[in-house]
Amino acid sequence: MAINNNNKNTSFLFPQTNSTILPDPSKFFSQNLLSTPLPTNSFFQNFVLNNGDQAEYIHPYLIKSSNSSLSVSYPFPFFNFFAKSQDFCPDLTITSSSKSSNEKHIISSYSDLSVTLDIPSSNLRFFLVRGSPFLTFSVTQPTPLSITTTHLIRSFTSNDSLTKYTFNLRNSQTWILYASSPITIRKVPNDTSDVFCYHIDEITSEPFSGIIRIAMLPDLKNEAVLDKFSSCYPVSGDAVFARPFCVEYKWVKRGSGDLLMLAHPFHLKILCDIIDRDATILSDFKYESKDGDLVGVVADSWFLKIDPVSVTWHSSNGVKKEYHKEIVSALLKDVEKLNSSEITKTLSYYDGALIARAARLALIAEEVGFLDVIPKVGKFLKDTIEPWLDGTFNENGFFYDKKFGGIVTKQGCMFYCNECLHSGICNAEINHLGYFLYGIAFLVKLDPDWGRKYKPQAYSLMEDFMNSSTSLNPNYTRLRCFDLYKLHSWAGELTKFSDGRYRKGSVDAINAYYSATLIGLAYGDADVISIGSTLMALEILAAKRDVTLWYYSRHASKTCFRILPLLPISEVLFSDVGYVKDLVEWGVPAFLGSGRLEEGWKGFLCALKGQYDKDNSMKKIRKFSFSDVENSFSNLLWWIHSRG
Repeated sequence: MAINNNNKNTSFLFPQTNSTILPDPSKFFSQNLLSTPLPTNSFFQNFVLNNGDQAEYIHPYLIKSSNSSLSVSYPFPFFNFFAKSQDFCPDLTITSSSKSSNEKHIISSYSDLSVTLDIPSSNLRFFLVRGSPFLTFSVTQPTPLSITTTHLIRSFTSNDSLTKYTFNLRNSQTWILYASSPITIRKVPNDTSDVFCYHIDEITSEPFSGIIRIAMLPDLKNEAVLDKFSSCYPVSGDAVFARPFCVEYKWVKRGSGDLLMLAHPFHLKILCDIIDRDATILSDFKYESKDGDLVGVVADSWFLKIDPVSVTWHSSNGVKKEYHKEIVSALLKDVEKLNSSEITKTLSYYDGALIARAARLALIAEEVGFLDVIPKVGKFLKDTIEPWLDGTFNENGFFYDKKFGGIVTKQGCMFYCNECLHSGICNAEINHLGYFLYGIAFLVKLDPDWGRKYKPQAYSLMEDFMNSSTSLNPNYTRLRCFDLYKLHSWAGELTKFSDGRYRKGSVDAINAYYSATLIGLAYGDADVISIGSTLMALEILAAKRDVTLWYYSRHASKTCFRILPLLPISEVLFSDVGYVKDLVEWGVPAFLGSGRLEEGWKGFLCALKGQYDKDNSMKKIRKFSFSDVENSFSNLLWWIHSRG
C-alpha cells in the first residue's frame, strides 16, 4: 500500500538549498541513480560516505570494500559496557589477480533488502542481500581471481567437478566456495605478511566468468544444507506493505532450486506461511549475530504479521473525574507560560519539542473537558509553527536539499551542529519532524481551514521520512529512517559509524509515526493511517528488544530516551509491567541520587514507575519544581491519573 492522494500536493517543496556539509553522492552511486532521491540512512550507508571503506553489516557478514577488493568477515558478537557489538576482521578478501588499478566501487542498484556493489576494475559484481548465508558475486568476464586471508589455510580441497572448494582456516572457520561452472583454483605458496605482520595466505584461479557463492560453514552438520541451496541465489529483495500491520518480503532470485535465507528472532516471531505454504524453517541451521541467532528459512517470499495497534488522541481509560481539578490547576499554570515571543532558541529540535509539549496541553484539556485554555494553545502553536512552514522564520527554517533529496534546516546545512542534531545532513528526521507533525496534527483537528491551507507543507514534512513510493512522490527517498530487515528506525543518516548505524531512542521514532498517523486521522487519509500505524507498531515491538543508545552515559538518562515523549501511544509501549520495571531498575541508581539528575529526567522515571506504583510516584512528582522542554507537569499528572 502506498500513500496516494491527488489532493496532497506532493509536488510541494520547501525552498531549495545546497548544503555545504553533505557528501558528494556521485562518488559512489552510478549515474543512473543520481536523478532520484538517494537514501540517507540505509543499511549500506558506509559504502558511500567518505572513502567508502568502512564495514557494513549485511547479515550474517560484515562487508568492507576498498582498493578494488571486497573483504568478508563472519563476526563474533561480544558485549561491551553498554551493548552487544562485533568487530571486523577480514576473513577473506576477494579481488582480481590481474586488476589494473585500485578504483573505487560503484553502487549500481539497491532495494529494500539488497544492494548491488560493482568493482569495475576487477570485473566483479556483488549481490549483497540481507539475510543470505552466501556471499554471491558475478564475474562479468573471464578474470583470474584472488582470495586472500590473514588466517593460515590449514586444508584446501575440491570436489571432482571443480565446482565446490572447501578451505579450513587456522581460526577454526570453514569456508565453502561454489561455482556455477568448473573453476581451477590453487593455493599459492606464500610466506609474506601484511604491514601488521599477519601471515597472508592466497588462493588464485584461472580466468573465470560466472557466479561464485561463498559461505562460512556454521556447523559441520550443515554442509549438506549449503550444498542443497547453493544453486539458487537472490539478486534483490523488496518489502511490500500489502495491508495494515503486515509486511511481505519478496526476493528476485536466479539459478535453480529453492531459496535459502536467514531470519532473525523477531522475524521468526511474526513470520506466517500463508503466502507460501511450502515455506520451511530449518531450526538447526543457524548463524550467530548480534541480533540473536539467524535461522534458515526456505521460501521465495515471507509474510510478516503483527498485532494491530489502535491510534487515539487521548488515553484509553480516560481520567477519573476526581483527578480533573488537579490537572486543570496544572494546565492553567502551564498554558500561562506559553509565549512564542519569548522563545530564545532557534533550533528545530528545541522548537519542535516545545510545539509538541504545547499540543499535549491542548489534548489533555480536551480529555478533561477544560476547553477554556485551548484557544491560547492554538494561537501559540500557529505563531510558532507558521514561520517554519511559510519560510518567514529568519533565524532558521526548513529547506530542501536536492543533492540527496531531503529536508534540512537553514542552520544545520551551513555548519556541523551538535545542538541541531546535525539537521544539515538529513539527520534525526524522526526526532525533529515528528514533534512538528504532532503539533500540526492537533491544529488540523482544531481548525480544518488552517489544515487545508498547510496540507502541502504537512505532507512534505511527513513524506520526508515516511514516503512509501518514490514513483508517486519522487521528491523523497523511500522510508528514510526505517530499516526493513531489522524492522526499526535508525537516526544516524549521513554519518559514518563503525558498526553501521545507530539508534538514539525508539520513542522518537514511535512519536514520529504516531504523529504521522494522527495527520492521517485529521485529514481522513486511510493510506497514511495504514502505513503510519504499521511502522509505529513495528517500532513499539522493536523498542522492547536490545538497543544501542548513544547520547547520555548515565543509565537513567538512557532509560528516559526510551520514555520521552509521554503520549497516549506510550500506553501500548509500556503495557508490559515487567518490561517497565526493568527500565526503572536500570535507571534507579541515578534516580535515587538527589541532585545528580535533572528534574525533567526524574519526572520521566517517576511517570514510568507510575505504571505499577502510582501512589509513590505521584508523591515524588508533586515535589518537583518542574520545567522541561519535552514534558510538562500537566502531562505527568495526566499520565499518572490515567493509569488503570
